[in-house]
Amino acid sequence: MTTNSPINSTPLLQVRDLRTSFNTPEGKIGAVNGVSFDVNHGETLGLVGESGCGKSVSALSIMRLVPNPPGVIESGEVLFEGVDLLKISDKEMQSVRGAGIGMIFQEPMSSLNPVLTIGRQITEPLGVHLGLKGAAAENRAAELLEMVGIADSKRRLDDHPHQLSGGQRQRVMIAIALSCEPKLLIADEATTALDVTIQAQILELMKNLTSQLGTALMIITHNLGIIARYADRLNVMYAGKIRESGNAEQVYLRPSHPYTVGLLNSVPRLDRPATERLDPIEGEIPDPANLPSGCAFRPRCRWATAECEVSEPMLEQIEDRQLVACFESKAVSDSVGIALQ
Repeated sequence: MTTNSPINSTPLLQVRDLRTSFNTPEGKIGAVNGVSFDVNHGETLGLVGESGCGKSVSALSIMRLVPNPPGVIESGEVLFEGVDLLKISDKEMQSVRGAGIGMIFQEPMSSLNPVLTIGRQITEPLGVHLGLKGAAAENRAAELLEMVGIADSKRRLDDHPHQLSGGQRQRVMIAIALSCEPKLLIADEATTALDVTIQAQILELMKNLTSQLGTALMIITHNLGIIARYADRLNVMYAGKIRESGNAEQVYLRPSHPYTVGLLNSVPRLDRPATERLDPIEGEIPDPANLPSGCAFRPRCRWATAECEVSEPMLEQIEDRQLVACFESKAVSDSVGIALQ
């Protein structure tokens, strides 16, 4: 079903000051520390950052899938179509998962049940959310497999996950996630375990299908390079907070946070000489139980000043719809602009 609905000015998803922590033997650790962002109807949003930055925990918090214990969603709002998902009942939330918001996880072999057939796992949400049973559900399941590019779909319904390749298993996960035509699809590191060629195919498939269905797409990844051609907007996360946000083209051409610059410099580019070495970010991500004073990125930042040690920069607008949390954002942006000339 292709949707041609009128433009809706109210965001589909509004996350406001979301805070999620984990209780550990060393004490409480903040994984998501006051994150706010929107996802508009039909758009593709990229949520990018190194492993451990809080992006996957943000997605699990939205879906209310944070394991408790040890995880706790402490505060904030997650407004989906105006309804705060953190305040509705478990039963109401179950109806949102799948029908309202679909999710694709990083490792399909961990998400798919190894003892159930592919057909059984696709038809289950069709029965729960759409009331489809028997032949109607099986026919729809076969259609979904064809939609995600799996040939001989009727026969493959009887296969088990171990009989499929990694790329095919991820296609099955996409079919399950889109089976009830949700309004938002969250893909959490959905291509990480795949080779580069298959990664591109899966991303292209997700983008094309969500465009056809009018579904908003949120791509979560540690690789800023792989979503360059797919995202409309980008949020860059570090140490549990969004450090830069804006139109994807703006962020790629004129990054204004040192961390964004570092992520971009770590990605091989075809428009650069083959002999040019990558410029990785020095150091390691900080221990969330012992974050540095001031700006959390300061120990790894080549633009850090004395102010960065004592104060934490807030996310502020610097360009039209581009936000950055950095005291030296102009110097960062100007230096990148010079390098691009």
